[in-house]
Amino acid sequence: MFRLDEKIWFWTLLVIPVIILLFLFLQIWRRSAQKKFAESRLLKRLSPNQSLFKSVLKVLVLCAAFACLSLALVNPKIGTKLETVRSQGVDIVFAVDVSKSMLAEDIAPSRLDKSKQLVTQIINSLASDRVGIIAYAGKAFPQLPITTDYASAKMFLQNMNTDMLSSQGTAISEAIELAKTYYDDEEQTNRVLIIISDGEDHDGEAVDIAEEANEQGIRILTIGVGDAKGGPIPIKRNGVILNYKKDRQGETVITRLDEVTLKEIAEETNGIYINGNNTIEVVDAIKEVLDKMDKKEFESKQIADFKDQFQWFLGFGILLLFIDIFFLERKTAWLKKLNLFNETYI
Repeated sequence: MFRLDEKIWFWTLLVIPVIILLFLFLQIWRRSAQKKFAESRLLKRLSPNQSLFKSVLKVLVLCAAFACLSLALVNPKIGTKLETVRSQGVDIVFAVDVSKSMLAEDIAPSRLDKSKQLVTQIINSLASDRVGIIAYAGKAFPQLPITTDYASAKMFLQNMNTDMLSSQGTAISEAIELAKTYYDDEEQTNRVLIIISDGEDHDGEAVDIAEEANEQGIRILTIGVGDAKGGPIPIKRNGVILNYKKDRQGETVITRLDEVTLKEIAEETNGIYINGNNTIEVVDAIKEVLDKMDKKEFESKQIADFKDQFQWFLGFGILLLFIDIFFLERKTAWLKKLNLFNETYI
């Protein structure tokens, strides 16, 4: 497993496009100046050993050197030791609505982006709890099984989008049914399912399924994302809004936050409903609920020892800098004889 210590140093990679732009500008300026000085045939006679290929190669070597030095500053580390760690926590499954209605922008930047932000911040507030992720629309699909790997959870979360499931609509009951399979201990009482949705439920069975989940010791917390006034569902291409979804009569479809359904689902399992507009309030409310719950002891595998790898990039970067310094832009005699690049010599 890799870990990057100082990601801010990735900004130094911006030096590379600057070097390339300066090189291109220099070549254009040089060509322009040479044309004013003499004709092309005469320049080749006056300076027969100039090689454009070697100039380009020299710049590429310099860019590679800066890339290696930047990676050295970032200080990548590799995990070398895996340990079994015993900890206590709660098993939390996030069910994220990825139906098309989540594209509505009645809450900035959109309902789906807001949902991702909420889940990310909740995960950031956790200590030793385990998390799992479910994506659902007309059907539910497992994204990540129960794990303590928060980095993987956030990576899977960011990749979620409204095109990942072909079955559209919103079936919250499907998410609850799938969540039942996530918990590995039948006697476990600290099971939490957090549903993030705009509350639209097209099959109408969510409340009944929530009652069954309650019998299995699953506590459901619901977070409503959107606005009661609603908003249109944009149709986008490459991030640009082309139109809005229409109904059969050609009228723009307005999707609204249904807090009533989400509250009913939560109440069936002695859970709570939270409006998702304020991220801090959501995180605090979730944390308060989790702190009051019994903790389960479980074992997990974690990387316990990381070793620095910056020295490899530093050494290779310095080597490339030395090569670049002593790398001549002129054509060499042996290169002329080989004529590898089909250059014409006069």
